[in-house]
Amino acid sequence: MTHTRLQELLEDAGQTGIFHLPESGRTAVRHAAEAGGMVCFEVSFADSAQIDAVLAGLGRDLDFPEWYGNNFDALKDCLTDFSWCEAAGYVLIISHAEVLQRENPDKFHTLNQVFNAAIDEWREQGFPLWVFYDLRTNGLATLPTLT
Repeated sequence: MTHTRLQELLEDAGQTGIFHLPESGRTAVRHAAEAGGMVCFEVSFADSAQIDAVLAGLGRDLDFPEWYGNNFDALKDCLTDFSWCEAAGYVLIISHAEVLQRENPDKFHTLNQVFNAAIDEWREQGFPLWVFYDLRTNGLATLPTLT
């Protein structure tokens, strides 16, 4: 996929969702997102099996406001209001989620429900929010690969 085509795809809110992103595509997605005026966050779950650590890391890495409460409700609130970081759209690239997925599949599933709810809310407004994992999950339907 060309850089221009990838940028156009990322700008299309109707195509957003949760996708598998091979390591080889990380740089291309980051560059295309930035070229489209989007903010690209790279987040590592640091092999954590504990959702509390994952939620705290998301708050830190996405530079959430001080009121962020390290819970699923606060995560959704922050993911649907990026007023402290205005951009044309947002891309989250998440690495090292394997341990959480394996050790705490229910929390991993809930986390992805929150991501999907935020994606849906932005999509309704014509605004792109993307989530990419560097793994294929068994806890969700097989994630499509962005190609």
